[in-house]
Amino acid sequence: MGKTYIRLCLFLYKAFSEVFFIRQQNEINFFCFSLAYSYLWLRRKYFRSEEQNKNEINFFFLLLFSHLFVPLQKNKPAIGLMKLLLLSSPHFFVEEDKILATLFEEGLDYLHLSKPDSEPVYCERLLTLLPQKYHQRIITNDHFYLKEEFDLLGIHLSKHNPTPPVGYNGVITRSCYGLEELADAKKHSQYVTLKNVYDSLSNSGNTSHYTHDQLREASRKGLIDKRVMAQTGVCLENIQEVRDLGFGGAVVCSDIWNRFNIHSGMDFKDVIHHFHKLRKLTE
Repeated sequence: MGKTYIRLCLFLYKAFSEVFFIRQQNEINFFCFSLAYSYLWLRRKYFRSEEQNKNEINFFFLLLFSHLFVPLQKNKPAIGLMKLLLLSSPHFFVEEDKILATLFEEGLDYLHLSKPDSEPVYCERLLTLLPQKYHQRIITNDHFYLKEEFDLLGIHLSKHNPTPPVGYNGVITRSCYGLEELADAKKHSQYVTLKNVYDSLSNSGNTSHYTHDQLREASRKGLIDKRVMAQTGVCLENIQEVRDLGFGGAVVCSDIWNRFNIHSGMDFKDVIHHFHKLRKLTE
C-alpha cells in the first residue's frame, strides 16, 4: 500500500507542476506535493472504511480542482496549449501598457521585455503601469535588477546579456543560436528560444538558419521539444508549422507590432484581432 500512495503523490506532483509550467514556481509545486502527501498519509492512518476512503479522496480532488485549477484559467497561461510569447517592441510608446495588458487578458502566456540600450527608468515606468497580476508572466531581457524589483518571473540570457547577476538563483531562460546548443542549454534553463527559425520580418538580412528537414530531424531526436520556443519570423502563416514541428511555443514580435503605428496610433483593435488568430492556431 505504501508504494501505491507514493506513486499517487508523485502523480499529483507532476500534474500540479504542469499547471505551473514545469519549474515556474518551485515553492508552489513543493506545497502541492506536501499537501497531497500529508492528506493521503492522514487518510490512510485515520480512515479505515473503504467507503470513507472513497468519499474523502473524491472530496479532496474536488477541492483541488475548484481552488487551484479554476482560478488559474483567467490569470495563468492556458494548460495544454502551445505557449504564445511576445517580444516587446524595442521602443517605448504611449499605448504600450494598454496593449500589453489587453494581450495578457486575451491569453498571452509570457512577455519578454526587451528594450536594448534603454534607460532602466523607462522600463520601471512601464512595469508600474502594468497590473501587478501580470508581473509573474514577464521575463526581462535587460536590466536584470527589475526581476527582484517588480517580482518578475525571471531573466533571459543572450549574446547581449550572457551571464546572470552574481548569486542569482531564480528562473532563467536563454537564447540559442544553433540546434547544437539546445541540449546543453535546456539543462540550465526553464525554457530556451531558438533564434532564426524563419526569415526575419523586420530585417531582410536576417535569414533562416535551418531547412524544414533539419528542424524535423531535430524534433525527431528530441532536441526540439516543449521547452524550446521558436523565434524570429514567426507569423500567422507559419505558426501552425511551428506547432507541427514539436516546439513548445512561439515568440512573436514584428507580426504583432507591424499592425500598430507606435508614433501616432491610438486604436489597437487590429493588434488584438490578429493576436486572436495566432492564439487560435496554437490550440
